[in-house]
Amino acid sequence: MKLSRGEEVWLIASFGMILIFMFITGYQTFALGMGPPSHQETIDPQQVDETAPFDNPGVKKIADNEYEVVMTLQLFNFTPSEIEVPAGATVHFILTSKDVTHGFQVADTNINAMVMPGYIQKITQTFDESGSYLVLCNEYCGAGHQAMSTTIKVTE
Repeated sequence: MKLSRGEEVWLIASFGMILIFMFITGYQTFALGMGPPSHQETIDPQQVDETAPFDNPGVKKIADNEYEVVMTLQLFNFTPSEIEVPAGATVHFILTSKDVTHGFQVADTNINAMVMPGYIQKITQTFDESGSYLVLCNEYCGAGHQAMSTTIKVTE
């Protein structure tokens, strides 16, 4: 089978583009650490209240200007219901669901995650500006889903 010159050019160009895209993706994943999370920690969703660290949810200072927020999500509420951290603090969220799949979206940030029963979700965020950040469940979780929200208060 004989290819025309135009077909050869398109084959070489498309193969070259595929190689370039693979190189870019590999560079971002390995050199820049932008790959998807590979640490899948699991938990028994029926034993959340008895399993550390979820047996004591809340905000804990773990270092200078660094906080850990252990949070459980269940039908129509976040526990703890109020979070307060200082501006400029790095916050490590450790999340799990007790019942169904929930969403964890913090308005005006790039935080947007699914929190599924049986899995532990970890997110790190630095809040540079003070104010009140709205946290919403953006995965339909039942009849009272629209009321599932809380706030993160970032103080000076």
